[in-house]
Amino acid sequence: MAAPAPHPPRIEDGIGAALRDLRQSRGQSARWVAERAGISAAMVSRIENGLVSPSITTLEALARTLEVPIATLFREARPQHSDYTLVRCGEGLKSTRITDNHRHEYVNLALHSRKDLRFQARRVTLLRDSGPPPNYVGHGVVFVQALSGEAVYLYGKQHFTLRAGDSLSVDAELNHGFVEVITPEFEFLTVQAERP
Repeated sequence: MAAPAPHPPRIEDGIGAALRDLRQSRGQSARWVAERAGISAAMVSRIENGLVSPSITTLEALARTLEVPIATLFREARPQHSDYTLVRCGEGLKSTRITDNHRHEYVNLALHSRKDLRFQARRVTLLRDSGPPPNYVGHGVVFVQALSGEAVYLYGKQHFTLRAGDSLSVDAELNHGFVEVITPEFEFLTVQAERP
């Protein structure tokens, strides 16, 4: 006789696990959380043990008490799958970006697209003689680490000269990007994370 199929994880169990982790990471008792959220300590215990399905009002009170977005209480209730990308040395998806008067090579190292986050990492090579690189305006955060060479990065009205080993992170809301390549070749790693 075949074993029964496993039950999918219950959302109540996920909410309970998230609440317990958040509470314990702050060193707070169930009674402390209950008093500030306006519910009983017994209810906090029942929620943490997955015995009840709390109302949105109760979840909002708990999230406010723990100073987190309400969505944080659902973090353990996600589907039981995840993706990963392993790129070995010298590998990756090689691409070329062409604009009106510029061209550069880059290698895609990672790309993850979820409903709440878009994440990408690239290794980019700029050549001094390939014309002015493009600038960008977007959302989220951009991280840049210079791997070799020297170039000037624009962020809003500020200019930063980056050399091998230097790194910079910026909010993507302002105009940003490399505006001058000083050495014959400049290679850098760029990582961007944003909400879709």
